[in-house]
Amino acid sequence: MNATLVAAGAAAHSSWTGHDTRLITVAALGIALIVALIVWAKLHPFLALILGSAFVGLASGVGLAGVIKNFETGVGSTLQEVGLLIALGAMLGKLLADSGGANRVIDTLLARASGAAIPWAMALVAVIIGLPMFFEIGLVLLLPVIVLVSQRSGLKLMRVAIPALAGLSALHGLVPPHPGPLLAISAVHADLGTTLALGVLVAIPTVVLCGPLFSLLAARWVPVDAPAVAGGVDTRSQATAGDRGSAADQTSTTAGPDETASDTAGQRPTPATDGEQSPSREPSFGVTLATILFPVALMLGKALADIIDADSKNPSQARVVFDFIGEPLAAMTLAVLLALVTFGYAVGFTGKTLSAKVGASVGPVAAVILIVGAGGGFKQSLIGAGVGDAVAQWANNAHISVLVLGYLIAVALRLATGSATVATVTAAGIVAPLATGLPATHAALLALAIGTGSLFLSHVNDAGFWLVKELFGLTVQQTLKTWSVMETLVSVVGFGFVSLLWAVT
Repeated sequence: MNATLVAAGAAAHSSWTGHDTRLITVAALGIALIVALIVWAKLHPFLALILGSAFVGLASGVGLAGVIKNFETGVGSTLQEVGLLIALGAMLGKLLADSGGANRVIDTLLARASGAAIPWAMALVAVIIGLPMFFEIGLVLLLPVIVLVSQRSGLKLMRVAIPALAGLSALHGLVPPHPGPLLAISAVHADLGTTLALGVLVAIPTVVLCGPLFSLLAARWVPVDAPAVAGGVDTRSQATAGDRGSAADQTSTTAGPDETASDTAGQRPTPATDGEQSPSREPSFGVTLATILFPVALMLGKALADIIDADSKNPSQARVVFDFIGEPLAAMTLAVLLALVTFGYAVGFTGKTLSAKVGASVGPVAAVILIVGAGGGFKQSLIGAGVGDAVAQWANNAHISVLVLGYLIAVALRLATGSATVATVTAAGIVAPLATGLPATHAALLALAIGTGSLFLSHVNDAGFWLVKELFGLTVQQTLKTWSVMETLVSVVGFGFVSLLWAVT
């Protein structure tokens, strides 16, 4: 099989018909409708995806009953695992932040860095914090640290901020259990453990190039110093790195189409900011790091066990155990249970306080889960209408790589809507039929290619753009020259590494 061409699939050998042209036109109009509703009508992405799904189904001739069935099937198949993982990830992130574990990681790593090593330490902090946390929560958590480190070290703001932003962004777009990678994995039926391992492999060099190294240029292009007041936090009154206080539960007052910025704003990232019991002590650095990496280790263990013991008909008992505990749902559940001990009882929280924190963590991501579900419904509406097969037919005739196709579709949707989630779920739904028959490694790389495309060029239609601008006190031009360029680099460099792995596997 030629891995660089989309030569697989039954649709690849049939001739192009007028019906195929109609389906492609309907898909394009459906996507345009969603873009218009989100960008111009300011409709919530959840409702926009529902209306777009209905349009695709009706315009393609599926019928009223088929429209509803396809949408419900897509929502159900997407949320049966992805929705639960998002909720469990939010619980883990909430416990990490409120226990003081995140602060412990930050303090420990930054205490060992000075001078030129500081940007590298910031990137490492962001990668560790970014594993269980949404981008926006991680940014609000790190904001006072970025400002304080810049002030005390004498480094320009962008020299410290860009490495942290690159680490958070790359993890958010490439590594499960973040919503984007999970959506792409589910749509193309990739193995989560394999995608996780390859995602980390791609993310590390991407963060290095787009974080500490690019920050050298960014600090020259925008040579601003750290603001005295950032994100509602007066850093002038903070004498030490440990006295961070709350980063304010505001993330941005600007409404935008990227739902995660506003939906997670209510989840406060620092201990004892919600009137609940404060931790009597912080977890140690080793315990914190072990808890964060625990679900990652379980999922990677499953992938390794499947490679070592490849006999699926008569698996060893060890593989059966690893396959169970390494399943994403089991791994994340076990991680949350571990966090209840290490980030809960061990730091002095009572059972009542932990119950309240776990409950509070789910509310802010409810809208994200709904959008993810609606995105799955739109994906299934496209597949049920036959759009995926039509795209497969066109791509094969044009000899376009499925990897490039998935990336470019995600890029186009990201530029149009500003939402990485909408870009990911729509692109994955369109190219999903092309993933049939791909080797496990290539299916995982296809999911990562879509993820990298969804990060391309954050600009004025992305709430994340305004979040960075307002928190760091930048102008629109300065934000475009730093944040927007960095996001584009993360996308292009990440896709470059994905393409390299595709070529050698």
